[in-house]
Amino acid sequence: MSDLSCGLTLILARVLTMNEAQPQAGAVLVGAGRVLAVGSREELLALAPRAELLDHRGLLLTPGLTDAHIHLVGYGFSLAELNLHGAASVAELTRRLAERTATLTAGEWVRGGGFLLAELGLQDYPDARLLDAVSPQHPALLYSRDLHLAWVNTAALERAGIHAGTPDPEGGRIVRRADGSPSGVLLENATDLLTRALPVPSEAQTLAAARRGADDLAHRGYVSAHTMAFEGPEAPRALATLAARGELPLRVWACLPHERLHLARELGLGPGHSATGGGLFEFGGVKFFTDGALGSRTAWLHAPGFADGSGTGIALDAPELIGELGTQALDLGLVPVTHAIGDRANTELLSVYDELRGRAAQRGLRLRVEHAQHLRPADIARFAGLVASVQPIHLQADGAMIRRLLPHLEGSSYPFAALKRAGALLAFGSDAPVALPDVQASFSAAVSRLADDGLPLAPAEALTPEEVLHAFTRGPALAAGWHDEGWIVPGARAAFTLWDELGGQCRALVLDGARGRGLE
Repeated sequence: MSDLSCGLTLILARVLTMNEAQPQAGAVLVGAGRVLAVGSREELLALAPRAELLDHRGLLLTPGLTDAHIHLVGYGFSLAELNLHGAASVAELTRRLAERTATLTAGEWVRGGGFLLAELGLQDYPDARLLDAVSPQHPALLYSRDLHLAWVNTAALERAGIHAGTPDPEGGRIVRRADGSPSGVLLENATDLLTRALPVPSEAQTLAAARRGADDLAHRGYVSAHTMAFEGPEAPRALATLAARGELPLRVWACLPHERLHLARELGLGPGHSATGGGLFEFGGVKFFTDGALGSRTAWLHAPGFADGSGTGIALDAPELIGELGTQALDLGLVPVTHAIGDRANTELLSVYDELRGRAAQRGLRLRVEHAQHLRPADIARFAGLVASVQPIHLQADGAMIRRLLPHLEGSSYPFAALKRAGALLAFGSDAPVALPDVQASFSAAVSRLADDGLPLAPAEALTPEEVLHAFTRGPALAAGWHDEGWIVPGARAAFTLWDELGGQCRALVLDGARGRGLE
């Protein structure tokens, strides 16, 4: 190899490989975008004495991070919209809204999101009139942080043609005033009534959002992402376009919404199907929703439901539908990927997955449960062999709400350690734009279990930093069927994350043979 060492790169660092046979090393040799050898500095210098040297011996090198649950193009759009994260009162939210409307032309839409009802100090759903006071002319669409609730003003309701006679759609609810008129809050599928009235983004705007989201993720230290299907068909098309142009800084595994499953066969989709020769974009999953979310009071719960008396949530895709279309997805080589937050949503989904396990095993595919947030203790063992795609950063904002709304499930909410012991494969993500893809906050939440109110949530469910790293690297790779990612072994993709310390500041290091050094 020494005769051929020109064009190779030797990285010196403290290396955590995620390979049980060789967990640590001092150097990694890379060529043509692949890991060629892993070992000590002396061993690899002897193999490739003329290799280019990257000396990072003061840093930690790990497999590159993957965000295993993100809405990548939607996140890109959100970065240019009104940011309501951290709004601590209705007054603060309306102040931010007024500041944004002052910059717009007459009648232009305002879009934003990131608020939590609890953080605003609200015990009930708010009213459109609160937004009308500062935005009477501009239609305003504001999403709660979990994206399962939309708060809009009267101008938006009028643009969408939503009135007292508008019926609730299946799987959704228009919150109404005592006189039957819409209050300005739309839950779950009812939000579609409003979004249909929005201006359709142009191809250029969607492409810019895709680039913005992918670049932001890459600059946070990620090298890959699993993007979910809570977006229109133009979103994956934009990501595929970037990949074809050599402008996508991430490897992306994408999901189809189950409503478009019939297109999969026509398009020849399945594991490893790539829209580009470089293989940086592929479809691999089919997305379902069993329920809503905690903050919007739409998570599907067993009795007694929410402690504030607001009910037992909303059931969305029926178990029978998930079973039928999940079977079709598996036959096409695609993974059922199902959102389940409430305890009943998880119970019902696990029963469906029990019927699909054999077919998935024959295909070598891993069934995925997205979120798995609030579980009955008796259901945790049923996750053996499944992917639990969870978002530790949500624990921080949810802690106080869980104690208030679901006190009977506090000990089995975000049960990372118990799921791992049960044999589930943990794959961590952010669900951005629901939460920021903040690496440091995610590690802190999973290790400390501290919520934003300063109190720990089920501290026995804490993980070690090394276990969190596995859930951000090897776990997502196995979930996607990527045998060449998530660990540092010969043949693996040369996509790494460099750290000052594990869980601390980090950056991506991608040595792509086709594109040079990439992110560094």
